[in-house]
Amino acid sequence: MIAERGARALERYNAALVKRTLKIVALVVLLLVVAVVALFAITFMGRQSITDGFEVGGIRIVADGIVSVAVVPAGQGQVVLIDAGNDNAGQAILAELSRRQLGPDAVAAIFITHGHPDHTGAIGQFRKAQVMALEAEVGLIEGREGARGPLTRLFPVRPTGVKVARTLRDSETVTVGEAQVRVFAVPGHTAGSAAYLVNGVLFLGDAADTNDAGELSGSPWIFSDNQAQDRASLVRLAQRLDGERADVKALVFAHSGVRTEGLAPLTAFATK
Repeated sequence: MIAERGARALERYNAALVKRTLKIVALVVLLLVVAVVALFAITFMGRQSITDGFEVGGIRIVADGIVSVAVVPAGQGQVVLIDAGNDNAGQAILAELSRRQLGPDAVAAIFITHGHPDHTGAIGQFRKAQVMALEAEVGLIEGREGARGPLTRLFPVRPTGVKVARTLRDSETVTVGEAQVRVFAVPGHTAGSAAYLVNGVLFLGDAADTNDAGELSGSPWIFSDNQAQDRASLVRLAQRLDGERADVKALVFAHSGVRTEGLAPLTAFATK
């Protein structure tokens, strides 16, 4: 009898211990979820919304969920894309091409701002397009290297099936049909992040964002390799374009809206 009571007591103790352990685990998981949600809210709160169909400098901005893609006319039934969106099927991009009475083969080139998957999703839909990026970003785009941000370093490293056809250099100008794209290295968000100037429109990818008040911020900490380097890159870019008196009519950000005050918002950010 004593042995039986002892065994039952041990069973009750073990059951209570399991319950307490499960409660603790559930609480820890809940706290982690709350922390991640709060971090995302802080990261994205106040951003100016992407305006689907916004046109500037003859370029049309296409919203693809949380990110935007730019469609740049290149003449003779061709277009150039700045990034390739989040959707692997490329539905938003294909719809824009259809609106122009064009098909996927009309995409002659895709200029990638950086290799995070929400910017490279639909590349596979455009098999005749030359994929272009800065040399330092090729490994990330092709899936041979991983990102180094606090969250992005957790993403699996595996081949993407994407092949970068042309590696770009800082300051070069690439001509695709009638489109001329000037390339700027802005490392920080990723090692090979690029900005592109086309028809007076400066595409900054994830190197910067804008809020509803028109103020610029640098790349978000949680997704970025090096925020300090990102800021230094943006300051250097602002000084460079200002020194050249570059014709910048608008700034476009991958995850937020478009600023049409010329270079002024970037200059203001750089002089803070």
